[in-house]
Amino acid sequence: MLAKVSTGAGFIAALDQSGGSTPGALRRYGIEEDSYSGEEEMFDLVHQMRTRIITSPVFDGERILAAILFEQTMDREIDGLGSAEYLWQRKHIVPFLKVDKGLAEPADGVRLMKPVPGLDALLERALSHGVFGTKMRSLVLEADPAGIDAVVDQQFELAGRILDAGLVPIVEPEVDIHCPQKATAEELLERALLVHLDALAEDRSVVLKLTLPEADDGHRRLLAHPRVLRVAALSGGYSREEAVERLRRAEGVIASFSRALTEGLSAQMSQAEFDAALDASIEAIRAASAT
Repeated sequence: MLAKVSTGAGFIAALDQSGGSTPGALRRYGIEEDSYSGEEEMFDLVHQMRTRIITSPVFDGERILAAILFEQTMDREIDGLGSAEYLWQRKHIVPFLKVDKGLAEPADGVRLMKPVPGLDALLERALSHGVFGTKMRSLVLEADPAGIDAVVDQQFELAGRILDAGLVPIVEPEVDIHCPQKATAEELLERALLVHLDALAEDRSVVLKLTLPEADDGHRRLLAHPRVLRVAALSGGYSREEAVERLRRAEGVIASFSRALTEGLSAQMSQAEFDAALDASIEAIRAASAT
């Protein structure tokens, strides 16, 4: 798994919508909120959607390095296997787990992560399912140095606990694509990330998941850092067309797309239509990740 994540070709599929983002994901998939009742039915439907994606013959380990799962997805089965076990054993796709519990209210131009109670127990469960690593998201709204430092401090505090548990963290301090000083925020974020990366022991490494940069070489120093296994980019609300174009120009960065990956998929499609649409999406993202 380590070799695949650090040197393999392809990209990371983000299939980790949690409670707050699941209604929107289902709506884009053609399932309106008035067609289900309660969280249990909602999560059943989103698991059916994810199962349809993961079991599709076009969702393969040749083009997809890894997939990020929501906790409830990890605890469910696909074709008689745990979801994480299915990914690795049947598809040779490395499983990651989203561990954050959502975002706190804005302060100092950022949204920190909410507290993550029970993290140690969750990491133990992840290891029991064969999960390789974790993902946790914060959000930068403005180019505020104090806020950005707080985001990175929190990310690496949790990353240390995750590394202690034997898992590899994906550190995701997203810069909002509507940030009024996005390029400045990205420069401040890079500076803060480098401080923490420089402080990591030689036997510790992380994956970075960052917003597609304003400068095409905006992640150059992070890509070169010896403590960084991989730099991935989130689609961040860009359309797939724009996300793929920005990614194509960001040499060395691979995708970790969610909304852009599933754009255009619909519950109403026949299986042949669904597979064809997913195949086109995967191939466009794979090609842009290869630059």
